[in-house]
Amino acid sequence: MTEIGASNPELPIPLPGGGAGEIRIAWAAVTDVGRRRAANEDSFIAAPPIFAVADGMGGHLAGDRASAAVVTRLAEARTSDFIEPESIERALEKATADIDVISDGSELGVGTTVTGAALTMIDGEPYFAIFNIGDSRVYRYERNELAQVTVDHSLVQQLVESGLITPAQAHNHPEGNVITRAVGFQSQPTPDYWLLPLKPGLRLLICSDGLTGEIEDERLRLHLAAGLSATETASALVDAALAEGGRDNVTVLIVDVVDVIGAHAAEGGADTGITAPRANHRVL
Repeated sequence: MTEIGASNPELPIPLPGGGAGEIRIAWAAVTDVGRRRAANEDSFIAAPPIFAVADGMGGHLAGDRASAAVVTRLAEARTSDFIEPESIERALEKATADIDVISDGSELGVGTTVTGAALTMIDGEPYFAIFNIGDSRVYRYERNELAQVTVDHSLVQQLVESGLITPAQAHNHPEGNVITRAVGFQSQPTPDYWLLPLKPGLRLLICSDGLTGEIEDERLRLHLAAGLSATETASALVDAALAEGGRDNVTVLIVDVVDVIGAHAAEGGADTGITAPRANHRVL
């Protein structure tokens, strides 16, 4: 596995434009190989402006190399405190080329999920650009409510959307590991995007399915609501997944918006009416 970045209890980041505005964020990342896997094929980047988790697939450490390729290319895209979503796509395209080299000769193919949040500016306001390929997830926690932002690219999700199974049945479905979109496998990376305005008190949970495969959403909410620091919360969630069996690698990244100064989005009312830079960007 590859880890890029380290936890930070609070970091001020000035808003572009030379004014007095700034955001303050805190974050922490924790990963574990789990109880049943020989190697950890998860990787993460936790370094502004990008926070992301990648869950590799391919076996014999190829999955590890695939997830490493993604977070390494994302790290190379960090040229300022804020990033355009298009830069994320270019990084994923480079990672796909890297993975094609890694997978040369592989009969099963090599790939990885990736999901995360990138600091971006839309019409002068700070946002998280949430992005996702695969079944790793981003959740947002605000005002004691937890909501899944990303939508899984998986067979089980398709069954839920078609009404063939319920979300409760999806949690332990035998086809739960079958994904329908990934980075690699000789295909063009196609992330979905959501735009989430930064507000004080917003908390993001970014994780591999080693967490969500063990812990249901209500227990996730209770952990996020406990009032612990980002580091304590990430550690507690990984421990909870291990206590439930730890059947997969588990990686948890918590990002907290501590304060937003000099931006209208922090005052409420800027959730709508913002033009997304691309058709597949949705404002939340």
